[in-house]
Amino acid sequence: MNHNNTLSLSIMSGKGGVGKTNIVLNLGYALHAMNIRSLLMDCDLGLANLDVLLGISPDRNLHDLLQTGVDAEDVLVSIEDGFDMLPATSGVPELVEMDEDLQDILFKKLINIAGEYEFLMLDLGAGISHTVLSLAALTQLRVVVVTPEPTSLTDSYAMIKVLATQHDIRDFLVLVNQAVSAKEANQTFDRLNAACMNFLNIELRNLGFVHQDRTLVESVRRQTPLMKFAPQATASKDIVGIAKKLIRYREDNRERIGGRPILKDFPSE
Repeated sequence: MNHNNTLSLSIMSGKGGVGKTNIVLNLGYALHAMNIRSLLMDCDLGLANLDVLLGISPDRNLHDLLQTGVDAEDVLVSIEDGFDMLPATSGVPELVEMDEDLQDILFKKLINIAGEYEFLMLDLGAGISHTVLSLAALTQLRVVVVTPEPTSLTDSYAMIKVLATQHDIRDFLVLVNQAVSAKEANQTFDRLNAACMNFLNIELRNLGFVHQDRTLVESVRRQTPLMKFAPQATASKDIVGIAKKLIRYREDNRERIGGRPILKDFPSE
């Protein structure tokens, strides 16, 4: 059980290309700068990206973690002191749609170390595969990353709908990425929230937005997280603001978080 310590979040998106992994990585750096211990887990199990954004080649990954005799500590990569990552791998089909035995192994090994951190963030793959939905159902909170593009809104609504109808999940935070202005970000959130209210009777929570920022493109090319490459960039400041909101949520809900498991059991088929 989580004794007033770890807040687990799934960071997810209905479609690829919305900047979700960059958000996860830079949120981790923002939390680290505020002396908050965080563990990132790359759960894009068929197309790993966190290690690429960091410009590293881990010796082990989640595929190794599923092998007998390998513990989570053996796979951990230290990004900074108190800021760690569990890397995934690419091109391993059995990880994309994990069976229940693999899910159980992963869950048991992850839960052994999760309590050492104040935040556990799962960077999920895009879309609505069974593995993505199962992982999303594990955590205490879900953050849906969207952009103002109509396809992003449509796919995010579909993902929320499936999680609500198949897994009875009704609490979602929304982060609007790549917005040119606060007005565009608010309009994007309002459109998605209106659809969820009207058709699913779900009210979303607005976590905030990150401006479209050319500096981010350069940071990706240099394989250096934006928070290190350009901490004074507009998008960096936005991410710091979102990190502060998450810290506030954790503080305000200590009793509620403390009475729940860090991760729930994997849902069955």
